[in-house]
Amino acid sequence: MAEFEREPVPESARLGFRSFLGQYAGEHVAGTELMIGPLFLASGVSAFDLVVGLLVGNLLAVLSWTLLTAPIATRARLTLYYQLERICGRHLVTLYNLANGIMFCFLAGAMITVSATAIGVWLDLPMPGLGDTMPGSAGWVMAVVAVGAVISIVAARGYRVVARFAAVAAPWMIIVFLAFGIVGLSQLGVTEVGDIWETAKTTIWTGGDPLPGQVKYTLWHVLFFAWFCNMAMHVGMSDLSVLRFARKSWYGVATGAGMYIGHFLAWLSASVLYAVQLQTDPTNTSVLPGPMAWHACGLAGLICVVVAGWTTANPTIYRAGLAFQAIVPSISRVKVTLFTGALATTAGVFPAVAMKLLGFVALYGLVLMPMGAIVFVDFWLLKRLGMRDEFAYRAGLKFHWPAALAWVLTVAVCLVASSQASVDLIFLGLPGWFVAALLYIVFSRIRQAEQATSLTPSPEGSL
Repeated sequence: MAEFEREPVPESARLGFRSFLGQYAGEHVAGTELMIGPLFLASGVSAFDLVVGLLVGNLLAVLSWTLLTAPIATRARLTLYYQLERICGRHLVTLYNLANGIMFCFLAGAMITVSATAIGVWLDLPMPGLGDTMPGSAGWVMAVVAVGAVISIVAARGYRVVARFAAVAAPWMIIVFLAFGIVGLSQLGVTEVGDIWETAKTTIWTGGDPLPGQVKYTLWHVLFFAWFCNMAMHVGMSDLSVLRFARKSWYGVATGAGMYIGHFLAWLSASVLYAVQLQTDPTNTSVLPGPMAWHACGLAGLICVVVAGWTTANPTIYRAGLAFQAIVPSISRVKVTLFTGALATTAGVFPAVAMKLLGFVALYGLVLMPMGAIVFVDFWLLKRLGMRDEFAYRAGLKFHWPAALAWVLTVAVCLVASSQASVDLIFLGLPGWFVAALLYIVFSRIRQAEQATSLTPSPEGSL
């Protein structure tokens, strides 16, 4: 079935609101939640800071998808990778696609790890701890490979299969995640609804010291993490590749299903499971979704962990496959996606990818974010500022240095600021986006002044 990798999605292939509701709910009520929820608790956050930070941060994330990403996606209807090729030139986009695909592979690998922890419970395999980097046994490696193979095959079938899988799995997973929270609270001694907040403040998210090796989180950490943990997808514009299938731009609000059920309810529920584990054995700081789910909901919990990893890894491998396929368009998307799945599976073998998920999510979003600012400026602002959009396409360039310089300098400035001022990377996405946008405008003005008379006219159907 055509995926329209290098052409606008035709009207006949566009999808309704329910497809995106199911896809985003399935992707974000998923494996990452089972890792991120416990890591919040490990960071020593307080109950008030966590709840308020998640409510506000997730709202900002939904608005970012709806007001920034979806309007461009439903007008251009191109993948991010082909759209960037027209803006930046093929050679620069090849570098971007390589970075994008590799980072998506690591994220998908973390979710394969999540699913494998459930297989580990079934097979009684030795599993990794919070500080482990390398796999601990051949059995663990085999479990990861088996899970990764299934996920890769589903992703290779294309976006419609990915969305259908998520739509079927999401309602059931939401129920199980809710059960995780209810069962976990009962195990912590909650017998009435009125006891929940007091238990949350005094037993679960106490605001104390973080566990060894973890960063102390405040309200601002939580708010910015909730907003920018998907930075690459919304302000970084990666979800142009998904939302290009939407009939209307307002379908971006479907991301709210993922944010408030997944990045609120599911994060809290997973965090409660971790609190139960620490109360039972304070020395057991391992963040292993499989065992935690097993102790809460038995077989249903294990099945939920397996499926949760799949529903995140499936669209992530699909996105990564599109990035790699843009580098080698002569190779079919199916073959490239299967290769991508193999890379993600290899990453999933190493538990450090999942155990350091908070830091990795911040880093990969920061690296990809500047290109989102470049797309936004090119699509909405350049013409209004008297410049030409899609400059590389119109000038026949394979490398557009204003975009390259804006990307590299923005990432460099953010990393130096983080290192020298000891600022958490998650706080740098917002100022970094504006830095990238401003740099691209300035450099584009300089570059286009050099070649103002040799540009081709806007072709029919261009952005």
